[in-house]
Amino acid sequence: MTLDATCGPAWLGLGSLRARMGDAAEAERVFDAALAHVPSLDQAAPGRARSRWALGRHEEAEQDMQHYIELSLATSVPAALSALEELAGWYRAIGRAPAELACWRRIAALAPGVDGALATRARALTGALEIVVGDADPVRHPARSDLLRRVVASLRRS
Repeated sequence: MTLDATCGPAWLGLGSLRARMGDAAEAERVFDAALAHVPSLDQAAPGRARSRWALGRHEEAEQDMQHYIELSLATSVPAALSALEELAGWYRAIGRAPAELACWRRIAALAPGVDGALATRARALTGALEIVVGDADPVRHPARSDLLRRVVASLRRS
């Protein structure tokens, strides 16, 4: 890295190596440095997101992944779909069904022309999650979900 701090593949390789070694903090540091040295290296964002997720910094990880998804939609829909699927898995792991549902709805909207099998899976998971989320679904029940969100927010504050 001292020879060429702008070599994106070297940064990505080093960050991936650190992540595979189980050193999420060092992997995050490498991906962060990659983005500082090569701001256009969009592929470093998911690596940093995964590292932050592993470190328990979920909000930052979600922001990184969402940012990467938005950037990917302009250049590579398959990359965006893969990132959305990973983000949905994160939400499932921590029990955030409404957020997971939002991811699968977006996948269902984007996948048909790109990946038919993923589109079919997304439709099935969307249907199942709509049942699970029920009245908390802001798309199907906007007024009720707003009330539910206010109640949950007030409980969090107390």
